[in-house]
Amino acid sequence: MLRSGQILNILSLLVAGSYVAIGSVPLRAEDAKTTNGIPDQSIATRLPQNGDSGGVRKRLSESGISYTIIYTNDVLSNVSGGNKRGTIDQGLVEDQLKVDLNKLVGWQDMTLYASAFQIYNTGRIRRDYVGGMNTIAAIEATPTIRLNELWLEKSFFDGAASLRIGQLVADVEFFGSDISNMFLQTDWQTIVATSLPSGGPAYPLSTPGARLKFDYGKDVSFLLGAFNGDPAGPCTGDPDTCNRYGVNFRMWDPAFIIGETQFHTNQDKDDSGLARTLKIGGWTHLGLFNDQRFANDGTLLANPAGSGVALQHRGDFGIYGVLEQQIYRPRGGAADSGITVFSLASYSPSDRNLVNLQLDGGIIFAGLISKRQDDRFGASFVYSRFSDSVSAFDQDVINFSGVPGVVRDYEANLELTYVAQIVPGWTLQPDLQYVWHPNGQAGRDAKVVGIRSTVKY
Repeated sequence: MLRSGQILNILSLLVAGSYVAIGSVPLRAEDAKTTNGIPDQSIATRLPQNGDSGGVRKRLSESGISYTIIYTNDVLSNVSGGNKRGTIDQGLVEDQLKVDLNKLVGWQDMTLYASAFQIYNTGRIRRDYVGGMNTIAAIEATPTIRLNELWLEKSFFDGAASLRIGQLVADVEFFGSDISNMFLQTDWQTIVATSLPSGGPAYPLSTPGARLKFDYGKDVSFLLGAFNGDPAGPCTGDPDTCNRYGVNFRMWDPAFIIGETQFHTNQDKDDSGLARTLKIGGWTHLGLFNDQRFANDGTLLANPAGSGVALQHRGDFGIYGVLEQQIYRPRGGAADSGITVFSLASYSPSDRNLVNLQLDGGIIFAGLISKRQDDRFGASFVYSRFSDSVSAFDQDVINFSGVPGVVRDYEANLELTYVAQIVPGWTLQPDLQYVWHPNGQAGRDAKVVGIRSTVKY
């Protein structure tokens, strides 16, 4: 097994390589398709000799080695409401390395994948300025150089099944709408991020785990993942500070397990019918979770005469569904062209979760401007409801203290955005977001404006 020092050396080499780029949320590993080592929609195609004048990238590709570098930069301003007004600049450099081990060393149907982050910011727009819990911009994290994923994958049955083992995240494949990734606020869902230890195995925290996937034909997929249940471990600060470099490699915390079934319709380029994707899933965590209202002696947590120590519950769980439905498909258009609506709904128990209901939805228009076929625009909405137990606890505090306070109810975010392709591999994305009841508090509605630039090399 690689030691932490060796991992950091590899990480440093990966990140150092990012500076050959001219400069999004992380791509899924399986989405980084290449031709002669050049990723699809790469700015390298706009450079002389595809940015590979010595042919090194092409030769590496012939040996089964390909890499992708993505640079995302956000400039965002909270112009009203929230905690305070102000502007932040944040960025993420992601380096991805994918190795076909069959080509490289003759290991049949095996793939090695590694990725690393370099993160910087001048402040956190969600935490410091808006003061909410729903994501404003999904690359927000502690500035650092960090190992992300590092795994081996073995395919079986002519590619119909695969097993992935190593340092993983769950948000890459589970519990989300793929088509909504264009929005800055699309992220690991608030309902789990606020409840699981360290927020769960999701950006920016990966953790040891395994994922099994089986495709039943081209239209149905089954996925099952098991992960270490606390990527950072015991922590008094931000979890991504306690696991700052992504090399904690915790193995023995109570497990987080998630399963999902996916149904796909009319996804091929040659299909003429409307595309649809339906995902149904559920998760469980085997650890202990504090009750949001009651103490271990049966009293209310807000009662000064009680123990003040929360009753604990064994385990937590949630169920969810995701729907993507194309409602207009241009002649000859792909599954993600035209007009598509998406929605997500999720529920978890009220007694042990900060948020017990989340509803998302949106609409996307893609390729509808005749001279801007690669542009997209749309609207996205996220609604996260504080659990009844949390609202009751807030009221209990008011009742016992006699001091007026806040009873948290919900937080809702609306995002309007336009993704404009400048050249293949470089997009600019003006963005507007409105946040109702940040952290469940009425009267603090916030408005955020800004722009994202994404370059893929």
